[in-house]
Amino acid sequence: TVIDTPKTIADGAQTQHLGHYTFPLIQKYVNDILTVSDDELIASMRFMAERMKIVAEPTGCLGFAAARARKAELSGKKVGIIISGGNVDIARYGEFLAGKSVS
Repeated sequence: TVIDTPKTIADGAQTQHLGHYTFPLIQKYVNDILTVSDDELIASMRFMAERMKIVAEPTGCLGFAAARARKAELSGKKVGIIISGGNVDIARYGEFLAGKSVS
């Protein structure tokens, strides 16, 4: 299945092809897909760096950013989030944290 290429700082989410094996699993088991803006993603990366002392690449922070954006909906619920990614471009990461343009 081919989709439009998302324009985002999360390089790992910039794909046009949903896997031959994974797409049917998504259709069968996934109830909802959440999206976040690059601004929400950067705010979450900044939060993780400043408060949690965790450096995660943008793609690895997507789940955390989505949970933060839906904090009210998730209040009182048990939520598990996988944070990953050591493929961080330190120069760009610093620009994101400093609030410089994401383009």
